[in-house]
Amino acid sequence: LDTSTITCRAAVAWAANSTLSIEEVQVEPPKAGEVRIKLTSTGICGSDDHAIKGLLSAVFPYIPGHEGAGIVESIGKGVSSVKPGDKVLTLIIPQCRECSSCLHPKGNFCEKQDVLSSSGLMLDGTSRFTCKGKKIHHSFRTSTFTEYTVVLEIAVAKIDDAAPMDKVSAISCEVPTGYGAAVHSAKVTRGSTCVVYGLGGIGSAIVMGCKASGAARIIGVDINEEKFPRARALGVTDCLNPRKLKKPVQQVVMEMTGVGADFAFEAIGLPDVMLAAWDSCHLSHGVCLIVGVAPLNSKLSLDASVIFSGRTLKGVCLGDYKTRDCIPRLVTDYLQNKINIDPLVTHQLPFDQLHKAFELYRAGKT
Repeated sequence: LDTSTITCRAAVAWAANSTLSIEEVQVEPPKAGEVRIKLTSTGICGSDDHAIKGLLSAVFPYIPGHEGAGIVESIGKGVSSVKPGDKVLTLIIPQCRECSSCLHPKGNFCEKQDVLSSSGLMLDGTSRFTCKGKKIHHSFRTSTFTEYTVVLEIAVAKIDDAAPMDKVSAISCEVPTGYGAAVHSAKVTRGSTCVVYGLGGIGSAIVMGCKASGAARIIGVDINEEKFPRARALGVTDCLNPRKLKKPVQQVVMEMTGVGADFAFEAIGLPDVMLAAWDSCHLSHGVCLIVGVAPLNSKLSLDASVIFSGRTLKGVCLGDYKTRDCIPRLVTDYLQNKINIDPLVTHQLPFDQLHKAFELYRAGKT
């Protein structure tokens, strides 16, 4: 072994739908343009669970996780934006500042991402992880369910030295994805009516963004009523459980509002729910934002005859933020009490209890 290879613990998904296995893995040193990070915390994002189940693009065996906070351990050749000792967040969507998305004023879906048609490899086509002599793939070029990881410099956000590293990982994905969808992408207006489908971590962050933007009414929709008290505390004014309604939920939203919502958000990743969100919107000026990532090869079918009335259907990734430019500012906002991410963190467990964390997540307790 190269003397600078690190051996540490990591969670490996050996095959789709298999139980994650805590293994001893080797983490190679960073190559040119790469950064090796000692992770201090990681969130469990719905996308991690969906990828482990084979619903999203992933190459097995791999180390899941993308919502990470840590400290730079070493840097590869040519890396200039971070140095060893810096506090950083890992970014599921990089910002290369060179591609067509990065150069466009509104674009943020960097062409060097590895989420759509995931390769599971670094840009040079190789992996930095091995376990029991086998090559282990990366997850979205981040892989945070490990004590050490290697990430592209363009997928690392240097954050404030005062950041508390136990919670701030949520600002790597959950906060920009949810809160950013409302305040930055939709630009929710004061006095508006919003409907949020899915009251998990992302939906909760969307609710916070709607509330911060001055929405007058926030309707929350979820099949798990255990989520309702927390959602109300964050700003939801009306809670709906679709399974207890006698009519389709979009019809109930239309009746409640009289005209439909100004803004609708889908934070689950199911085509049927995306359609319900679209059908909940005001026919003329309603905006429907799709935040959830749907399973591979799923399709969305709209009634073509009513699209012309003026509604907007918009996809949004990480709140449309250019990641390296904007995500560190969200950390600073948290430190300055401009946003409070604490209600989004329901449980904190040691790394060796990752299985318990997934049990809590899958049981709808988080």
